[in-house]
Amino acid sequence: MSRTILHSDCNCFYASVELLHHPEIRGKPVAVCGDPDARHGIILTADYEAKRYGVKTGMALWQARQLCPDLIFLPARMDLYLRFSRMAQEIYSEYTDKVEPFGIDESWLDVSDSVSIKGDGYSIAKEINNRMKKELGITVSIGVSFNKVFAKLGSDYKKPDAITTMGKDEYRTKAWPLPVSDLLYVGRATDRKLRTMGVKTIGDLALMDEGILTKKFGKVGNILHAFANGYDTSPVKIENTSAPIKSVGNSTTTPKDMRTDEDVKIVLYILAESVAARLRENGFRCRTVEISIRDKELFHFSKQMKLKNASNITGEIAEAAYMLYKKSYSLPANEYELKSFGTEFYQKPLRSIGISGSDLVTDFYWEQMDIFMDPKLREKRMKMDVTVDNIRKRFGFYSIQRGLMYRDSILSACNAKEDHTVHPIGYFG
Repeated sequence: MSRTILHSDCNCFYASVELLHHPEIRGKPVAVCGDPDARHGIILTADYEAKRYGVKTGMALWQARQLCPDLIFLPARMDLYLRFSRMAQEIYSEYTDKVEPFGIDESWLDVSDSVSIKGDGYSIAKEINNRMKKELGITVSIGVSFNKVFAKLGSDYKKPDAITTMGKDEYRTKAWPLPVSDLLYVGRATDRKLRTMGVKTIGDLALMDEGILTKKFGKVGNILHAFANGYDTSPVKIENTSAPIKSVGNSTTTPKDMRTDEDVKIVLYILAESVAARLRENGFRCRTVEISIRDKELFHFSKQMKLKNASNITGEIAEAAYMLYKKSYSLPANEYELKSFGTEFYQKPLRSIGISGSDLVTDFYWEQMDIFMDPKLREKRMKMDVTVDNIRKRFGFYSIQRGLMYRDSILSACNAKEDHTVHPIGYFG
């Protein structure tokens, strides 16, 4: 039985949401980015006015300013975008329970079971398109096809505010002439390799000998050949089983070097509070914790570990981060040890550190708990974190602090959640 798959892509999502809150700059070139006053960061999203000047996602701010002197920079507000993403998911869920986010602004919908009630895939896409404009004030481009790969190609085919069908009788004329780089999972390196083989379009890839592709790319060659020929049968996941973003992270450069384990622990707990609060706020839990460390001479490395169970508990994330740090770096335990033994036995002091939670799932995710875990204690830790969140919302961040923070007033004088930018990172094709 043929499926009906939609891929909905919110056009210039961050910029579109910002323009709803800044109608006075509508019609002017706008880009959402890092902090322009700090002279760092990149373009996260540019509206179509800015794109006409050549401004692109990932471009440095100074480069974008050279291309478009009148460009208006707006700081990213990820919580706001996540709220709009959730509202979009609510609209999608009225048509099917098979909704799979692909980044914060894209989703696949399997509406096969709805066509007998709502009409064909194009009619459903048209209705969703109209509702997004009317209810959320943003536009979407939607691809309609029989599998996920060609549905995404359809949403990319024409923008903004468009619906493109990519049926079994159409994909050879619509998809095959497109550059092979437009195909899902064909990145720059793969595109270069394919071009050296004479493969420039998706059609070239589809007609290429599969054995040659397998010899060159391994299993990826089989996958890309299947994608190009429309053989993809991967299902759309049930709603609320995958997160619309891939990770939530926070990092900081401290006002003074971290010279001891105690210093590092203070900063790790501050960052863990920020990451865990963001996860709870947006209904996510992480299954992997990663730390990144930079010393005073700018040597940098990162380490990660899998958690036994998905978590948004501050203590669990901080403990995992501290364990990673202890396995990877050597500093004296405290100031007393530093004074007693000097610095010759230890590595260099640290100037910045970061934590991120990745491999995200939603709060509806089901998993088998560790047999040695105390579920009652874990539930108490969850409730305690939520209570702290509520107190801080009412009385401010510094109204309640961990005892650890009082050991160093300089390092702990940081509201990592509000004073620093937190970057949920999604995959944007």
